[in-house]
Amino acid sequence: MQKKERYDGIIDWFGRNVPVAETELRYSDPFQLLIAVILSAQCTDRRVNMLTPALFDAFPTPETLAASTPEAVYEYIKSVSYPNSKAKHLVGMARKLVSNYGGRMPSDVDELQKLPGVGRKTANVIASVVFDMPAMAVDTHVFRVSNRIGLTDNSRTPLATERELVRHIPESLIPRAHHWLILHGRYVCLSRKPRCEACGLTPWCRYYEENMAASR
Repeated sequence: MQKKERYDGIIDWFGRNVPVAETELRYSDPFQLLIAVILSAQCTDRRVNMLTPALFDAFPTPETLAASTPEAVYEYIKSVSYPNSKAKHLVGMARKLVSNYGGRMPSDVDELQKLPGVGRKTANVIASVVFDMPAMAVDTHVFRVSNRIGLTDNSRTPLATERELVRHIPESLIPRAHHWLILHGRYVCLSRKPRCEACGLTPWCRYYEENMAASR
């Protein structure tokens, strides 16, 4: 199957069957989303959503978080993975956001990455979700699913995956496609045992094609 045919089929299926795809993190403004995404690294969205309401109440603005300490923030986030590091990142992020950007979220991916705790994936999430920019954030789900179903040619790094996806997916669909792939990886194309019997992408999926051919 040609790559264009695979992309066209998969994008069409998602567009028809998952017209609304968005983050499962709960937030009410860009600052809260940035906090939640930083906390979600190597941690489930469900866990993050359990603790962020109290955290957001305690630190509703960049200024209030910047005036706090990692020790104080730790008490609100100690149930996530790597809470000590994340507490330091959150306070550092808020302080730099206030001192360098007047408390306003920058939209540029490179500028976002200057904030403590913000790598390329997190920066792309903010650019995509908040500013509706054609930025493809590649987390473990996007990386795995893209390689497995054949959207990428066994890319070895998240950056290589990002570049290939952006090259083939229409710019206007990139923000939604990011969530398509995350949610598909979270609920259908599972890491250890993909649920092929429940998947609508099998007509275009490289993994399904290769495994079906091997079983015949």
